[in-house]
Amino acid sequence: MTRPALLRSVVTGTGSALPVRRVSNAELAEQVDTTDAWIVERTGIRFRHIAGDGETTATLAADASRAALAAAGIDATEIDLIVLATATPDQTFPSSATKVQALLGIPDCVAFDVAAVCSGFLYAVQVADSMLRTGIHKRALVIGAETFSRILDWEDRATCVLFGDGAGAIVLEGQQSDDRPTARGILATRLHADGRHNDLLYVDGGPSTTGTVGKLRMKGREVFRHAVVNLAAVLEETLELAGLTSADVDWVVPHQANSRILDATARKLGLPAEKVVVTVDQHANTSAASVPLALDVAVRDGRIKPGQLVVLEAMGGGFTWGAAVLRY
Repeated sequence: MTRPALLRSVVTGTGSALPVRRVSNAELAEQVDTTDAWIVERTGIRFRHIAGDGETTATLAADASRAALAAAGIDATEIDLIVLATATPDQTFPSSATKVQALLGIPDCVAFDVAAVCSGFLYAVQVADSMLRTGIHKRALVIGAETFSRILDWEDRATCVLFGDGAGAIVLEGQQSDDRPTARGILATRLHADGRHNDLLYVDGGPSTTGTVGKLRMKGREVFRHAVVNLAAVLEETLELAGLTSADVDWVVPHQANSRILDATARKLGLPAEKVVVTVDQHANTSAASVPLALDVAVRDGRIKPGQLVVLEAMGGGFTWGAAVLRY
């Protein structure tokens, strides 16, 4: 029996970029009341990268995109869609996606930002996947990029030690496929939001309220509790949508917020720790950049191989959360 042809969004290249400056826990301990042991025990974080002069969300996003384009073996002008997930854009407007477009030398394409904080990359993936599957667009750059260091309160040791800057990008291409779960590409995505939890993780400023950028505020224990429950649930939900189970998963690439959340989510799903890609120790929480950054690391070091089943997941302020199942 011949299976019906359909368009699938296939990952053809990955890339990432980090600021030059790498900051250890020991260096942070010279500025705020904390220690390396305190940070590692509670979060698993050992290093983070902090953007310097001339490094912005858009420049990091452009660098990550160039790496992804090179991996895909295509020229930037072959991209006709850019979806950039960020909570720290270069400007209130225009979008940082259009700045990336200009930096890459693309004369015309659809380009816009998505704001869903740490879940932003998952939101951007679903948006781009939906647009590619219409056939109107052929190739997309899907990017997560952040400079969270610029919205941190550096006197608040409970939050400033948790975050870092960086960018990750993938090239998605619409390709003819069929409905088999063994086919390459994005098999299923699922997104959620619950705005009742605004006060648990937010920035205390904005153009329409204070007229300022504001600083990040978080109630860590409450966020942790919601994260473990929501992430495990959305992973199971998305796998079921794809007609698969956790036993089929080769790799989980989670949002890199806290090693405890990663461990707890894996346990809830019955997944061994060795199937979880972990970069939080080296990059800290890079918000929307964390999933594509970790994905690129695991692709380039050879862990993630063609044909393997990969699950992406994240939860962020809002709350927003989501997952994607793809055959790499």
